[in-house]
Amino acid sequence: MQPDLDVAVVGAGPAGLGAAIALGTIGAEGVAVLDRHGIGASFDRWPAEMRLITPSFTSNAWGPVDLNAITPTTSPAYTLATEHPTGTQYAHYLRLVAEHHEVAVRSGVDVFGVVPDGPGFLLSTSAGPLMARAVVWAVGEYATPRRHPFPTAEVALHTVDVPAYAKLDGTCHVVIGGYESGADAAVHLAAAGREVVVLDRGEPWHEHASDPSATLSPFTRDRLAVALDTGLVDLVGGAEIVAVDRGGDGYVVSAADGRRWTCDGQPLLATGFSSGLGPVCDLFERDADGDVMLDDGDGSTLAPGLHLAGPEVAHEGLVFCFVYKFRQRFAVVARAVGQRLGLDTEPLEAYRSAGMLLDDLACCHGDCAC
Repeated sequence: MQPDLDVAVVGAGPAGLGAAIALGTIGAEGVAVLDRHGIGASFDRWPAEMRLITPSFTSNAWGPVDLNAITPTTSPAYTLATEHPTGTQYAHYLRLVAEHHEVAVRSGVDVFGVVPDGPGFLLSTSAGPLMARAVVWAVGEYATPRRHPFPTAEVALHTVDVPAYAKLDGTCHVVIGGYESGADAAVHLAAAGREVVVLDRGEPWHEHASDPSATLSPFTRDRLAVALDTGLVDLVGGAEIVAVDRGGDGYVVSAADGRRWTCDGQPLLATGFSSGLGPVCDLFERDADGDVMLDDGDGSTLAPGLHLAGPEVAHEGLVFCFVYKFRQRFAVVARAVGQRLGLDTEPLEAYRSAGMLLDDLACCHGDCAC
């Protein structure tokens, strides 16, 4: 069976579009981006108040690229005229970039399976089977929230299902999970005049690390400090939550040590996300820490030609879980795929000069600040 595509990119978020555009830089022509919904669909689902925690600034002209940009020559700050875009705004930026670069995006195509087949891969999709010489898996984690971290967790509402915090019923809420999503929820609920208790098994609001992805962002710390000053927010550590139940006219949240908290508004789960690998999970190995094992081109160690882009990429103890991190691997993936296709990859050096090509990870060990 002849390949339908040179490269199938699965996922039309920043990772998929960024990888596809990098491939276009080296002249890859048979590239299609497949997505079950459409460009930036996960960002369109964000709560109305939620914003990117990394700041956008139009610094491209003198070197450093806007932290939220997915190409060396674009800037969400310039395009959107805002420093911390909302999900809807960022999805608009992604659509504009895809249109400008004429990225071939096939919306409404769900990928159910990927199987190595001869020199390429057979993809089972809702639009029928497709053959591709290479596959870039760029599905994020927002579509796979951890909804059941404990029995009865279904009584609570995961933060991904909140359309707008100000529109939630109730005068008080319990938020389970104190990292970015939980702190963000508390900030917006307090801004809407709600009382909030944030529960976590640790105390993430007190943690500090050189890797800004391992702790609350400065943007969130600043906003959380303002919310705490209102007296509406209470941060409670050492709370291992084991149950959420309906009680009277509200809800009861119970911890393993017997403590209980009541609220009239539905409790919120800020319990993070599961892997977005889905149908390709068995084609990637994991190390002892649970990180996906990748070669130097972010390719699978089990299925050559299958590459990973996005928040699950990890190398040398460094997890590339935000746009400003994983975009540094777009050119790495494009170079590996280009070599597989016999293309000239020299044009990708433009990514290096823009600080968007990181292929030397020797300094990235554990708690370094590189």
